[in-house]
Amino acid sequence: MVEANGCTQEIAGMSLPALPPHFLEFAEANAGRKVPPVEKWNPAYCGEIDMRIAADGRWFYQGGPINRLPLVKLFASILRKDAGRHVLVTPVERVGIRVDDAPFIAVEMEESRTPEGPALVFRTNLDEIVVAGAEHPMCLTLAADGGFKPYIRVRGDLWALATRRIAQELAERLEETDKGFVLRSAGVDFALPPENAPSGPGPAKDRHG
Repeated sequence: MVEANGCTQEIAGMSLPALPPHFLEFAEANAGRKVPPVEKWNPAYCGEIDMRIAADGRWFYQGGPINRLPLVKLFASILRKDAGRHVLVTPVERVGIRVDDAPFIAVEMEESRTPEGPALVFRTNLDEIVVAGAEHPMCLTLAADGGFKPYIRVRGDLWALATRRIAQELAERLEETDKGFVLRSAGVDFALPPENAPSGPGPAKDRHG
């Protein structure tokens, strides 16, 4: 149910007051299609809504979890990173949401072969598949507590944070070169910044975020 004035909207049994009009209809209309070209749209900014993506990848609205994966995927399909904020965007409206860390989580990793050489393939918590390389670079960082925090770019300026298990696997793959510690995928070397280099022998074991 969606009222014409946009004051009360309902989708998948969840009431969503105060969302901009036509927002959810647009997401529904694009269900199962390719990700819309959100980077090309520049609609008016309609302010913040009480929606949050937690550090573990879960989505919340007005403090309550959004438990329907298809609904989360609909929202994620119109997610974009603007300067200083993440937004949900359609051709006519744009609203800000809060993202605690990265909007996606890399939950599965496999090694594959590409023309450029061995490559790391990731599946996100929303079932998007990305191959680390020139098109999908990785960012290797350490958390404040010293935990290893690898990210991979999914699309646009949207990134996926590796789970602790995958971060541990990636830490064990770090190679020491004349560039410092690097992780290689599809012919591209992703370097751990020198100030984040692991101490002691071997790669950054025991430093998982």
